[in-house]
Amino acid sequence: MAKLLTAINLTREARLTERGRVADTAITRMVGLLRDKTLELGDGLWIVPCNSIHSFWMKFKFDAIFLDKNLKVVHLVREMKPWRVSKIALSAHSVLELPAGLISQTATELGDQFEMRMKN
Repeated sequence: MAKLLTAINLTREARLTERGRVADTAITRMVGLLRDKTLELGDGLWIVPCNSIHSFWMKFKFDAIFLDKNLKVVHLVREMKPWRVSKIALSAHSVLELPAGLISQTATELGDQFEMRMKN
């Protein structure tokens, strides 16, 4: 069973996921969102560790929030299209992939503080 989490932007007081999945093994990081046809509001994927992503073979656009070890935002990618590669964010330790447009909808910015609440 996949690990689930709620991702919260503490700075903006905004919940970005309610049913987020955690990709923290070689297999789950490799598969990522490839099996998904879309991301609905409340869905997301937190990839740990990670400092760069790609969207090869993806079927939809998505947002990506790069977080350091303290869960502060260090890089943002808005509406990443299929068949793209992000820059390498050297200070990033993880990436939260979300439905396209959610970064703008929540006014998430560089330096914002996140909290990840794991669910059982």
